[in-house]
Amino acid sequence: MRNVKKKMAGLCSLFLVLVILVMSFPITGLATTYPITVIDDLGREVIIEALPERIVSLAPSNTEILFALDLGDRVIGVTDFCDYPPEALEKESVGGPWGTSIDVEKIIALQPDFILVEEVNGIEVIDTLAGLGFKVFGIKSTDLDDLLDDIKKVGQKTDKEAEANELIAQMTIKIRAVTGRTTWLLPEEKPTVLHICWHDPIYTSGQGTFVHDLVDKAGGVNIFADLEGWPTVNIEAVIGRDPEVIIVTAMGGVGSTTWDWVNTEPRLKDISARKNGRIYYIESNWLERPGPRMVLGLEAMAKYLHPQIFFYPYDYDTDGDEVLNKAEATKAIQDYSGGLITKEQAIQVVMLYFEY
Repeated sequence: MRNVKKKMAGLCSLFLVLVILVMSFPITGLATTYPITVIDDLGREVIIEALPERIVSLAPSNTEILFALDLGDRVIGVTDFCDYPPEALEKESVGGPWGTSIDVEKIIALQPDFILVEEVNGIEVIDTLAGLGFKVFGIKSTDLDDLLDDIKKVGQKTDKEAEANELIAQMTIKIRAVTGRTTWLLPEEKPTVLHICWHDPIYTSGQGTFVHDLVDKAGGVNIFADLEGWPTVNIEAVIGRDPEVIIVTAMGGVGSTTWDWVNTEPRLKDISARKNGRIYYIESNWLERPGPRMVLGLEAMAKYLHPQIFFYPYDYDTDGDEVLNKAEATKAIQDYSGGLITKEQAIQVVMLYFEY
């Protein structure tokens, strides 16, 4: 018994020593240890000496990432095009995101300690800001894997690594829910796809773009996969490659002139997408802005390319009562009219409504 007491006393003494040692170290509450020396996506070496507290974002995609990582309270400046989340509209605008429209003087006045840039800003402006002594970190992504990596990088640099890991995990679940089904499709089961964001001239997306990556992951074949970036193509090339599905992302949605042109241009009347009613609209920022909402673009793309696999009519059960009412069925019809779902999908919803 006496030996047990001695051992207990020894353990208590050891515990007290550990407590004293722990309390002797300063508690910062930071998971990230500063300073950090890193190479950003633009190939630049950046040294971050301390936790960023005053952040300027120079791209809408960057702003969405920052807010998704719960950094909105640290963001002090954004671009004219940073419109999501709505709270971003309350931040000071510094112009941009293109280099010539960025107000460097306003950025100087804001005195940020961290500027998150993107390639679209232009190397001249980026070098100017770095030359003024600002900590400028660049990210650049062309597919979902790059995007997830960039979210992790931003989280690490801003002491939001846990939030970044959680966001990445949530996005990965949604990505795999799609690719887990499309990976096994046979080549003949993958429809050919044209993406169009403007019609005069016709702007589409080739390799090295997010849209190309999303078409591929959603189980489609980009008809202009042999081109790079955001090329212009002529109408003869579109007719010759005969897309089975057309995805429109033009500003203005189904009310845009591009949407009207795709659906009414006489020279396109015989292409498969027109004849089979497979022309759809997807919110451009879900496909063309490399931020967390890109998984929404992937899900929408998959539903349009493979409605037999991904569409679930009870998605329209907005009140959650497991019964589709008239208003919910009407919404499905409206979405079909607006190119948001297929005719077959709308019929499924309506038929379920008439069952009750």
